[in-house]
Amino acid sequence: MKTFKQGIHLSEMKELSEDKKIEKLFPSRVILPLSQHTGAPCKPLVKKGDLVEEGEKIADSSSFISSPIHASISGKITLIGKMPHPVMGEMGAIIIEGDGEKRKNWEENEVDLSSLKKDEIRKIVREAGIVGLGGAAFPTHVKLTPPKDKPIDTVILNGCECEPYLTGDYRIMLERADDCIYGLKIIMRATDAKIGYIGIENNKSKAISLMRSKLKNEDNIKVVPLKTKYPEGGEKMLIKAVLNREVPVGGLPLDVGVVVNNVGTAVAIFEAVKYSKPLIERVVTVTGEAVNKPANFLVPLGTPFSYLLEKCGKLKENAKKVIMGGPMMGISQYTLDVPVIKGTSSILVFTEEEIELEEEKPCIKCARCVDHCPMGLLPTVLARLVKNERWQELRDYNIMDCIECGCCTYVCPSKIPIVHLIKRGKLQLRKEKVK
Repeated sequence: MKTFKQGIHLSEMKELSEDKKIEKLFPSRVILPLSQHTGAPCKPLVKKGDLVEEGEKIADSSSFISSPIHASISGKITLIGKMPHPVMGEMGAIIIEGDGEKRKNWEENEVDLSSLKKDEIRKIVREAGIVGLGGAAFPTHVKLTPPKDKPIDTVILNGCECEPYLTGDYRIMLERADDCIYGLKIIMRATDAKIGYIGIENNKSKAISLMRSKLKNEDNIKVVPLKTKYPEGGEKMLIKAVLNREVPVGGLPLDVGVVVNNVGTAVAIFEAVKYSKPLIERVVTVTGEAVNKPANFLVPLGTPFSYLLEKCGKLKENAKKVIMGGPMMGISQYTLDVPVIKGTSSILVFTEEEIELEEEKPCIKCARCVDHCPMGLLPTVLARLVKNERWQELRDYNIMDCIECGCCTYVCPSKIPIVHLIKRGKLQLRKEKVK
């Protein structure tokens, strides 16, 4: 079974929601932050009091690394101002009060994939506001525009979903397999890639079987079952597992001729090309022991967390912690008023009994963090350098290559918050670079 070096094995906890079919929800009010992606935030194209239609572009940026934002429901702009943000704490946002009408009927376009030009696809993807839906939210049109001196020969569709609890991508593969494959073909067309792979961890046997049956007559697209291990879904880990290529230190997948996209992103690309539909909704898993009725929802962007949790039968009395994303890389929330954004893969709620707060102890130099680091770094050294504020030495130990997967913190017997320290070190280096 193909995989990468190191990493860790985790309790999967996917049984809570993996059999829950995707259910569509339609809130009456959405909060759309002006930054839902990696890169420059957008500026409003509307003003308070304006009436907007579902799919209408309401914010944009002239920056190449950015992504426009569209109205996810039809209604009236009631506020443009700062609101709680699940990543940034607080951010400018546009609030739409819905008009109560039904969702827009997106009409199918006549599309000949073989005649689509690369620039045409990139423009469609950019104007649709599509970003990576695996969590990083990097603008997809940028990925589809590699430098001329770095040709792409392979596209990998990421169906690993290696974080515990998360099941949205799994349900997408089961319920929208044809759309995933069509989106992959569009990505291959946009990048001139001749070969495509769909990487799926072997704990998703139904998805592997279904995708293989759909691709039995395709010569240039293959399904690759992968060992269930965290973080198998990381771009660099996935490339190593599928192709045995190593992305160089400080490099990107395009440096080894590869583009990696999430299965949900592929579906969004399919919808943009086939229906001229922008990214206005996404699948979100709502799960955890503190959730009464775990589920997978397809919701408009901007849907408040509180609305989704209410649809799951509210929270149990011993609910203690709400996280956006998975337990390894997710972000704790301080309010349920935050909205679903493009990078919201999951809302995870832990009980009080599950929250373990242990006192940090001195490093015992056991090297477990080193043994499990998928990037081959020295996490314990990085943590020590940050604690001692030896900022310039951090670059010598390739701190910027850390993917913040959390393996080091998870295995540390001394409970040292290694990832927290590494994030602090990265932030300091970025500040000094700006100076």
